[in-house]
Amino acid sequence: MQPSLSLHYQARVPSPIRLTQIEFLKRKDHVVAINTAIGNVSLPMHPAMIKRMFSLGAHDSPFREGIVKYSTSVGEVETNQTFLHLLASSGFPTEGLLSQITDGGSQAMELVVLGVCGTMEATPRPLLVLDPTYSNYGSMGQRTGRSLVAVTRHLAEDGKFNLPELSAIEKTIQENNPSALLVIPYDNPTGQFFPQPILNALGKLCVKYNLWMVSDEAYREVFYTGDSVSSIWGISEDEVRGIRGRRISIESASKIWNACGLRIGALITDNRDFHQQAVAESTANLCANVIGQYVFSGLLHESPASLQDWFNQQRSYYRQMANEVTVGLKKELPQLIVSTPDAALYTVLDVRNFVESDFDANDFVMYCAQKGYAEIKGCKKTLLVAPMAGFYSSSKAEANPGRTQMRIAYVEPPDVMSQVPKLFAQLLHDFLALQKQS
Repeated sequence: MQPSLSLHYQARVPSPIRLTQIEFLKRKDHVVAINTAIGNVSLPMHPAMIKRMFSLGAHDSPFREGIVKYSTSVGEVETNQTFLHLLASSGFPTEGLLSQITDGGSQAMELVVLGVCGTMEATPRPLLVLDPTYSNYGSMGQRTGRSLVAVTRHLAEDGKFNLPELSAIEKTIQENNPSALLVIPYDNPTGQFFPQPILNALGKLCVKYNLWMVSDEAYREVFYTGDSVSSIWGISEDEVRGIRGRRISIESASKIWNACGLRIGALITDNRDFHQQAVAESTANLCANVIGQYVFSGLLHESPASLQDWFNQQRSYYRQMANEVTVGLKKELPQLIVSTPDAALYTVLDVRNFVESDFDANDFVMYCAQKGYAEIKGCKKTLLVAPMAGFYSSSKAEANPGRTQMRIAYVEPPDVMSQVPKLFAQLLHDFLALQKQS
């Protein structure tokens, strides 16, 4: 007899953004995978970061003698200043804000869930999210014993996700008594953009019901509409009296700075108590990656004007690629619903108009990962996408919209992403044909 796993581990399944990669790596047939299941950016980092990465042994580097010591748990002063500098370069005030460096945005998420959603209170209060929402928030809730409650957005035939009426959000707050509202202004997974007036309106609800307002801003500045950049830090006390002291933003080096593997993120807040206790919680982790902090901090010395040029370059790159892929998908599969990529790096594909009622996107993505392939440019290829069911926290009374939906990420080079429409269409055609035979 062997010792048993905890119930948590027994019930654990891989994240939907990693599931297909895990399965694909078991294959032995030499098929090539185009991985759009995870936002693993394939662009070079900002030049200032690259310069530091290749200068670790320089005379002015803290690592020139090969010594890598812990930083403080709050992170290096320079790195915290860098995150605030980037926020200011987007036009937002930073006076009075407190920053803490984390192991990527993922640790920041966990610290937020731990810090604003309790389990020891007489009446535990959940985190309110707008479904579909980034699946890692559900994972962090499971890991920490916290719960989520959701207001669901729906994908219309025209590819637009609706934003729930404020009255529906308010009703959910009244019925479920959440402790915090999570917003993702440059939304993962939907590609929806939340302009500043919407954030202001949501901020008013947070003040009215005394909620924390948490904003995941990993993709700040990555948007393709004619709007201005938006942020939780663009909500002024004059417009939303009482907003000060309840805001927390999650920051990341992964996306706009193309440094996913650097694993550097931050928590920024205007609440001193939250900041102090988040740092206290982090002392068990000792510190974030010190070399990663140093590399990222090269951005501190970049001017706001040069950073704006960088933002424009990133937007232009992703806008063109997203437009080409979405047009290609609609050409290959006219009945396919393709969400409009207005922000971030993602599009949701919904096949509900041309599949049988028993279709399950999980089965399709596993088929692609385990055995499916198509001939593209003389090479056997398959496509890894993320099934959307895990991005919904829908109640049991409501059918999960993710059963017919998948998310793709615009993370491969343009010449590779251009193959996605034909590859997706062929794999789906083959899968549906197999379903009819069985």
